[in-house]
Amino acid sequence: MTARVIDAAHAAAPFRAEVRAAVARLDHQLRIVGLLSQSQGPAHTYAQYARRGAEEAGVAMDMWHVEPDRAAAAIRDANADPAIDGIFLYYPLAGSAEDRWLRELVDPRKDIEAMHSFWSRLLYENRRYVDDATSLRAILPCTPLGILKLLQAAGVRVRGRGVSAPLEGLTACVINRSEIVGRPLAAMLANDGATVISLDVEGAVLFEPALGPRHAHVVRDADHDRAEALRAADIVITGVPSPEFELVTADEIRTGAICVNFSQLRNFDDSILEVASAFIPRVGPMTVAMATRNLVRLADLPRSAR
Repeated sequence: MTARVIDAAHAAAPFRAEVRAAVARLDHQLRIVGLLSQSQGPAHTYAQYARRGAEEAGVAMDMWHVEPDRAAAAIRDANADPAIDGIFLYYPLAGSAEDRWLRELVDPRKDIEAMHSFWSRLLYENRRYVDDATSLRAILPCTPLGILKLLQAAGVRVRGRGVSAPLEGLTACVINRSEIVGRPLAAMLANDGATVISLDVEGAVLFEPALGPRHAHVVRDADHDRAEALRAADIVITGVPSPEFELVTADEIRTGAICVNFSQLRNFDDSILEVASAFIPRVGPMTVAMATRNLVRLADLPRSAR
């Protein structure tokens, strides 16, 4: 077996086309502001890719370079500017603890990353709509959502109960439990029916599937070690931004597993290509596509909601 390598840029093309078509129907140019405090490194590089991706989708994107102690003021300025439709934060912006607070300063109606607690609460409660009338669809964190779309492109087996639990019967191992990607991703997988073993330096946590479309997933402590978690997983997703991370190798994963790397560093050894059914080496282009998709959905909110 040789794994099929999924190109995130190619997989994101239909979503960019969807956004372009939606933008063309609007009576004004959509505009995103990205806030960046790094002049080099992964965040700076990603910001340049994001700007190109947004422009390819027909969306204007400006980069504001800010000092960490001016980030909060810049967010308030962007919130208040009616010409700005979306805000994207590039981490680290002011440090992990401060960044958590900065996410809360972004107006949820401009939060195309869907990281504000307004959107997080809907996600963790498995509420798919903002309103009880189910007329306003909730948006989801763009990187976890992008990973789900890439899993579909990789041919993830759908065994479950249609739209309510499409991943029922599957087990995923997510090595990362950050508030930005790992934790919301585990919740989204579980809300779609998968059993998720979440690993980080503090140990294992199990995200068990929601019992129905109106129920949230269940989280409990677990005692799985890395070997057990990888051996059980139909889907292996890693996002460890450390050169000291021990690469995942072929003899650790199941034959036919789908493997996803969302760290800026390589987390998988090349040997997995001989065992996995599909490998997704990066997710960035799909993240940008999902962010612009979120932007269009927020732009479609009734003015009374904005």
